[in-house]
Amino acid sequence: MSLIGEQTHSKLVAYGLWIFGFLGAHRFYVGRTVTGTIWLCTLGLCGVGWFLDLFLIPRLVKQANLKFVNGSYDFSVAWLLHAYSGIFGAHRFYLGKWGTGLLYLCTGGLAGIGVVYDYFTLNSRVSDKNAEGRPAWWA
Repeated sequence: MSLIGEQTHSKLVAYGLWIFGFLGAHRFYVGRTVTGTIWLCTLGLCGVGWFLDLFLIPRLVKQANLKFVNGSYDFSVAWLLHAYSGIFGAHRFYLGKWGTGLLYLCTGGLAGIGVVYDYFTLNSRVSDKNAEGRPAWWA
């Protein structure tokens, strides 16, 4: 079992998502949903915030590693599945959510609304799955 503070998020994945960072994907990945939403609505603060994130990503990843619980479910895998096949529910299948995975598969991620919702909740969902089965004192 892994402890909080071990690597949960990858700089490589964060930089990969940063390429489309003007839409906030890298900020959602590191658990910054408020600024991710701002980046999404303002196209990365008109590109200025997006450029500055090039230098901020190592710190954002370090903070994410301290915030989320590591375990058998990999955050990077879940996020890459979400980014590239979210409308098909691949990230939900990965987390064992077969019912909603099938629902996403049949409805295109509930017409995209569910995919956007998952930007806000995927980190906590993976962290919760990693914490399942651990004794109460572990947290």
